[in-house]
Amino acid sequence: MITDAELLELETLLQLEALDEAKTNFFKFCNVLAPSFYKESRAFLIYMCDEMQDFYESDDEVMIVNVPPRHGKSRTASMFAKFVFGQNQSEKIMTGSYNEMLSTTFSKAVRNDISEVKGDKDKLVYSDIFPDTRIKHGDGAMNLWSLEGGYNNYLATSPTGTATGFGASLLIIDDLIKNAEEAFNEGVLEKHWEWFTNTMLSRVEEGGKIIIIMTRWSSKDLAGRALLHFKEEGKKVRHINLKAQQEDGSMLCDEILSRRSFESKTRAMRPEIAAANYQQEPIDVKGRLYSKFKTYDGELPQFKQIKNYTDTADTGEDFLCSINYGITFNNEAYVLDILYTKDGMEVTEPKTAEMLHKDKVNVSDIESNSGGRGFARAVERLLKTNHNSNFTRVEPFHQSKNKQARILSNATWVMDHIYFPSNWRERWPEYFKAMTEYQREGKNKHDDAPDATTGIAEKIDGGSTYSFD
Repeated sequence: MITDAELLELETLLQLEALDEAKTNFFKFCNVLAPSFYKESRAFLIYMCDEMQDFYESDDEVMIVNVPPRHGKSRTASMFAKFVFGQNQSEKIMTGSYNEMLSTTFSKAVRNDISEVKGDKDKLVYSDIFPDTRIKHGDGAMNLWSLEGGYNNYLATSPTGTATGFGASLLIIDDLIKNAEEAFNEGVLEKHWEWFTNTMLSRVEEGGKIIIIMTRWSSKDLAGRALLHFKEEGKKVRHINLKAQQEDGSMLCDEILSRRSFESKTRAMRPEIAAANYQQEPIDVKGRLYSKFKTYDGELPQFKQIKNYTDTADTGEDFLCSINYGITFNNEAYVLDILYTKDGMEVTEPKTAEMLHKDKVNVSDIESNSGGRGFARAVERLLKTNHNSNFTRVEPFHQSKNKQARILSNATWVMDHIYFPSNWRERWPEYFKAMTEYQREGKNKHDDAPDATTGIAEKIDGGSTYSFD
């Protein structure tokens, strides 16, 4: 029979062992300070904590953490900042959230826990684990403060805040998107990226690390663009991507979100918003108009005609889109070449003429709206003067149908009957991006590529492979 004294001694010994482990193990650190949330039974939290610690100790440069709501991603980011300061009091951590209120809340959570005074001998606090890590006396600012022996160790900011004069060895960005409305707004997403690249990246010191923590919304959100950008740069990128519901129907953590609760919450949501919030499926991927594209390799089939469709740019922000395509005897379209550019007509007119001549285009259909008729005349003249050719018949025509309605109603035909070269992403990256990211609903920044591609469908599926006015 164990005595009370022996029990107390055992509890003290176990507590000391836990404290000792918490100094070097991030999950244990979380478990000691917040045992009701960071339970040993919650495997996904152990995984997330272990990955974050391993990232900190590795030579990886960027980590993206995509986790469903209420599963502790922001809380774990806050705990991680405290743990890092316990490891190294000279670290300089900068955190960014979507507004000043949230960034201040994050800062308070870190600062208050570090400076918490032990009031209950049975409750473990930060100073029990890292007694030498303390807030500098007299540092009263909530968003910018230092540790004892350090200088400007922590700054909390937002896209509307400032980061001037602060260098960061660890940059943590936490949930920049406020709601679905922002996720659908390409302008807002572009501003987030500009703030991140123009302001925050310049503050990361040589050898510094970046952590972006957020629920996925869009392939153009900060997480999506950072994943692509840093991988293209050759940086080492680590990605934690956790779904609320697993492939077999089980939940990531039943205690936090049961299947019944999950189904109740998502039933009232639009499917694409539910998929983004809980399953880390970007909203624009779910809402993309074109779900597939056909491609071809090798030798082309025999064509009964080679045509071109050109949509000239309405404004300086629009793209000119000119597509050469061959039409097979069963009315399938094979894309041969594309000119997709914002260049002025002094550039696009000779380039279009050259492209028509190169592919021996029979008929070029050019939308005559917004200066298109003048463009058509110039291209026809350049074919004769620059290429000594009257092979191509240039046909300007007026397009009066609603653009959005045309694009939507012809989308299935585009996916089923237009073939692109297998390397079309590399050959025409801007066009590829415009086609693969075009949204069925919501605001699209550009529709020039789908508009011109829809023109191919209309010219072929409209009952004739010949042009009409």
